Amino acid sequence: MKFASVALSALAISLATPAMADHHAEAPEMAEQTAFPMTPEGAAEFVAMAESDMFDYIVEASKIYWINATYITQDTDALAAASGAEGTEMSVKYALEAAKYATIDGLDAEVSRKLDMLRNGIVLPAPTTEGAAVELNEIATRLNSQYGKGKGTLNGEEINGSDIEAEMGNVERTPEELAEMWGSWHTNVGAPMKDDYARMVEIANEGAAELGFSDVGAMWRSGYDMPPQEFSADLERMWQEVKPLYLSLHTYVRNKLNQHHGDAVQPATGPIRADLLGNMWAQEWGNIYPLVAPEGAGDVGYDLTDLIEKKGYSEVDMVKVGEQFFSSLGFEPLPDTFYERSQFTKPQDREVVCHASAWDLDNKDDIRIKMCIKKNADDFITIHHELGHNYYQRAYKEQDFLHLNGANDGFHEAIGDMIALSITPEYLVQIDMLDREDVPGADKDIGLLLRQAMDKIAFLPFGLLVDKWRWGVFDGSIAPEQYNEAWHGLKEEYQGITPPVDRPADAFDAGAKYHIPGNTPYTRYFLARILQFQFYKAACDQAGWEGPLHRCSFYGNEEVGKNLNAMLEMGASKPWPDALEAFTGERQMSGKALVEYFAPLQAWLDEQNEGQPTGW
Repeated sequence: MKFASVALSALAISLATPAMADHHAEAPEMAEQTAFPMTPEGAAEFVAMAESDMFDYIVEASKIYWINATYITQDTDALAAASGAEGTEMSVKYALEAAKYATIDGLDAEVSRKLDMLRNGIVLPAPTTEGAAVELNEIATRLNSQYGKGKGTLNGEEINGSDIEAEMGNVERTPEELAEMWGSWHTNVGAPMKDDYARMVEIANEGAAELGFSDVGAMWRSGYDMPPQEFSADLERMWQEVKPLYLSLHTYVRNKLNQHHGDAVQPATGPIRADLLGNMWAQEWGNIYPLVAPEGAGDVGYDLTDLIEKKGYSEVDMVKVGEQFFSSLGFEPLPDTFYERSQFTKPQDREVVCHASAWDLDNKDDIRIKMCIKKNADDFITIHHELGHNYYQRAYKEQDFLHLNGANDGFHEAIGDMIALSITPEYLVQIDMLDREDVPGADKDIGLLLRQAMDKIAFLPFGLLVDKWRWGVFDGSIAPEQYNEAWHGLKEEYQGITPPVDRPADAFDAGAKYHIPGNTPYTRYFLARILQFQFYKAACDQAGWEGPLHRCSFYGNEEVGKNLNAMLEMGASKPWPDALEAFTGERQMSGKALVEYFAPLQAWLDEQNEGQPTGW
């Protein structure tokens, strides 16, 4: 996929492959140095040149990345690496030039905004000091490699990252086994990274200073059309809106784990032991739903995977069902090339990247998805999600290069998630997959909402604290000798989570989470969890939906589609409050819609929690 910030956001140090939500490293070919005068007019000319250069590069680079993702060989790896290196060089150059032009008085407002996009889109900026960029890249590569090769132990035997993650979600594992896996993973993976990480922060902060920022964290927070301090305050406000719901869920889950494991493993009060929640980082708790499910909640009246099988859908049929959702809202059909060029199933003759992603190879009409679709409920939902990205990409295709993106980095994921929320029983009836008499009654809602909350609500504090820790590291308020204490302090403060084993002060447990050594900003995921419900409620209100929000379907409502497209086609051309207002009528991101969606669950949780201590 290509976002406007690809040449930048993707840059530097951790250029990912072009996949929706994992932006790829795209950047322009080096152009001959063009001297533009240090005037408002010169700044505008510089921006126009940079956008043209980047656009041309990306069209070619995207083809390379697509081939590499769908035909993995040593040669395609080499081509992708060369293209990424070329992009990194140009992105750094343009960012440094943009920083100079940004100091000119009298800049046109849009030129000023684009200069900011150019200079704050680099994830880890290298300073111009001799050898700094090489050292920064070497460290970042080393950190990624250490994580990828990381192993823990289970019953004394080595176990790799993919397998240990799966086993952490196995409810048959004993508390002793879970603690061993958790402790070994954090020690083996995180600890060796600490010195490298601290050095990387030093170098990147020097680079941020050259671009006019106090530190890397301030640079990241400057990408939201508001002062960094104001953005931080906004995040905290949103967290306070949804915190009571999280507290209710935390109390309920802690009580159930106490009943299951006993006081010696999980006390009835205080934080929850991190390894008991079905995930190495306690960020999503859905894997332990069987341990906390209300009686009878498993029977919801239908199984989506069975419905797909009964309809006899092929993998492509599943995609066409997803397309029909958007067609029902009045969106134009997907181009023929989408079906000709997408990867829907895993080829038998070669290695490919199966991770689902949405692509736009020419910033016009060559949109595709890349999946290895299985005929099950999870992939049916994922298809709807990925198509949300594709329709967003196509909607803003007429924008300038630097505006070929979501309104902020939470918007793109939130659109896909909003569409996925729309796969309700009512929608399944409307598309003739479910008989009306098989729609589950309201008595099944609590189980459905609880299962959803175990992932979507449980994630919220974690989505917030990852960058809170990192911003403290970047601004120096968290020194290297405090890395571990601060990490677990934030996890306890926001999540109510505590390690299952004692952690030494010189450990580096944050490094055991991929996005830390991988240098992937994380706030976008918190924003997406908030925004998806805000978008969903706006669509349901526009459709005149009456009844519980979580049962809403706006399938077939062209008025909703018209209003949604008005926001999507703006891309990043306006500050995100303008885009938000275009669809929701609101200029502030808010957790209130999420709270409304889960209101029946919170009422039920509070009944179950009566007499139980809340908080930790």
